[in-house]
Amino acid sequence: MRRPVSLALALTLAAVAAAPAPAAPLAHREVLPNGVVLLVAERPAVPIVAVRVFHRAGAVLDPAGREGLANLAGATLTRGAGGRTARQIDEAIEFVGGRLEADAGRDGLSVSLSVLRRDLGLGLDLLRDVVRSPAFPEAEVKRKVAEIQAAIKRSEENPEAVASRALGRLVFPGHPYGTPVEGTVESVGGLTRDDVAAFYRRHVRPDTTIVAVVGAVTVAEARQEIAARLGDWASPPWPPADVPQAAAPSAARSERVTRELTQATIMLGRQAVNQRDPDYFPLAVASYILGGGSASRLYGRVRDEGGLAYSVFAWVTPGQHGASMTVSAQTRNAEVPKVARILEEELARMGREAVMDRELELAKAYLIGSFPLRLDTSAKVADFLVAIEAMGLGLDYADRYRERIRAVTAADVQRVAAKFMPPDTFARVVVAGGGT
Repeated sequence: MRRPVSLALALTLAAVAAAPAPAAPLAHREVLPNGVVLLVAERPAVPIVAVRVFHRAGAVLDPAGREGLANLAGATLTRGAGGRTARQIDEAIEFVGGRLEADAGRDGLSVSLSVLRRDLGLGLDLLRDVVRSPAFPEAEVKRKVAEIQAAIKRSEENPEAVASRALGRLVFPGHPYGTPVEGTVESVGGLTRDDVAAFYRRHVRPDTTIVAVVGAVTVAEARQEIAARLGDWASPPWPPADVPQAAAPSAARSERVTRELTQATIMLGRQAVNQRDPDYFPLAVASYILGGGSASRLYGRVRDEGGLAYSVFAWVTPGQHGASMTVSAQTRNAEVPKVARILEEELARMGREAVMDRELELAKAYLIGSFPLRLDTSAKVADFLVAIEAMGLGLDYADRYRERIRAVTAADVQRVAAKFMPPDTFARVVVAGGGT
């Protein structure tokens, strides 16, 4: 439910679609004998090679009571591996001006490498060690636990973070998507080095791994380099973990959180659909018309007309096992009832009335053409390749996205709005000062 992250994925998937139709496939795809999916995009003019290794081992697989485990594994993955300490790993990659990082999200755990082509061998050696033989030193795990707990406590002072967490619980009841990726202070505090190592050993395996290589490297070179380091990696005898299916439909519940604040945050949310559903494309257009930017309906009503809100947005958050739609506004405590009423009125109007041609064309042009620069580096292309492979969208998704957005009609927008935007289907969270 964190808007910056969700927007990054949605906009990244939109960005490549904005480019002209490619003369060649976006990337080469093959599956290595041990199950690793290898994606290679040759960019001969770019001297930096970006590598992404994605494991289907995200927070969605955190055991009950150990929320934040995948996040902790990602935070400690590069803190010692292959006989090197954290400092030795850092010094080795920094010496060649590269970067080696790891993190975890809702659906996966990733290792990211960026290095000059001439130093690719060293970079891949370090990456191999991190992927296949992480040490998870006790001291590093304890240090990261303390850092994560401190960050969670600090985020309690951020009304958007507080509202987002509360809304997640309401929109995805009883499902891992309703739990913060970072866990809670209590759940993280109970995690140990053995928990991290066991989670990694259980879930990180070649047959659920995606590797994307982008830059000044050929398909043959990438295949040889990756196979030399990951080709003999064998899957364990047990099957991959079952991923929880989509959450049960959520009720339109409300929650209020009181803080000593002069500014209130209002969030409305409900379950939606991801890019595998044809309705995603008209829903993306509808959400942009509603609250996607300065020309949106919500912006016009609550900001320009009345000066009622500091910010107002609507967006769709796609995930592998579910999706959500969120409408958010920040306003003065005294204006909460008025702004909440406007949000609901505009949601209802989207499904009741056809949008104007000007609104429709502006939204489609924005979604198709505004974000090509978000894929102007090898690292961004690697992230995109991993995203579409993980979602099962296919390497032609960029072209299909453009075609499907362009084909959206006013009737399509009204239809999906009537389905996904009735205000009484949204859960509501208000984080505000007392007395409003």
